[in-house]
Amino acid sequence: MWYYIIALVIIALDQWTKWLIVKNMEIGDRITLIEHFLYITSHRNQGAAWGILQGQMWFFYIVTVIVLGVVIYYLQKYGKEQPVLGVSLGLILGGAIGNFIDRLFRKEVVDFIDVYIFTYNYPIFNVADSALVVGVILIVILTFLDERNKRRA
Repeated sequence: MWYYIIALVIIALDQWTKWLIVKNMEIGDRITLIEHFLYITSHRNQGAAWGILQGQMWFFYIVTVIVLGVVIYYLQKYGKEQPVLGVSLGLILGGAIGNFIDRLFRKEVVDFIDVYIFTYNYPIFNVADSALVVGVILIVILTFLDERNKRRA
């Protein structure tokens, strides 16, 4: 059950940071943390990563409910046996719920982490997005390791 605690921590941190942004910054306001690299920028997104599917809320509601069902199923079935998989699914669960809360109650997602990689301005994201990405990366690594182990056996 510890993976559900991970999800709850992600949801709480995500919603708290978004609340701070909404309460203290106007859309477009920017705070420099590391010049030419890292900023806090108040931004809203009605789509997904890179602004795709803007305004398609019903699509996101349906996809999120399906993803949540699949993640919970895999957590219940494999989470206890495979701790790293449990962590990755807990991160995905927390991230998905964090952004789902925004979509349900704000009709948009609050983004604020603004990173420049050399001259590329990476799309602005949030804690939930970060948890989703880390969770997916861990699953990809686990998949590659599993396949490698199967070939060796």
